[in-house]
Amino acid sequence: MSRFFPFLVVLGLAACSEQGGQTYTVDELVADEALLSRVMRECRNNPGELRETANCTNAESADGKLRLHRMRQSLGG
Repeated sequence: MSRFFPFLVVLGLAACSEQGGQTYTVDELVADEALLSRVMRECRNNPGELRETANCTNAESADGKLRLHRMRQSLGG
């Protein structure tokens, strides 16, 4: 019985852990603007739970990178 209880605790924690799916890199999100848009929308619709996740952080970085790139292009740089 003493070995069974820790097994149940670990099993319960694994079942409750976040199942967010694939984590996208900044470069993947910059390359696929539709994916970036989808991830940004999900993050903005649920900021309380998703704000600190890797995908939301990477999406914010990718969005900033694309904005900077567009500003440079519009200024002729």
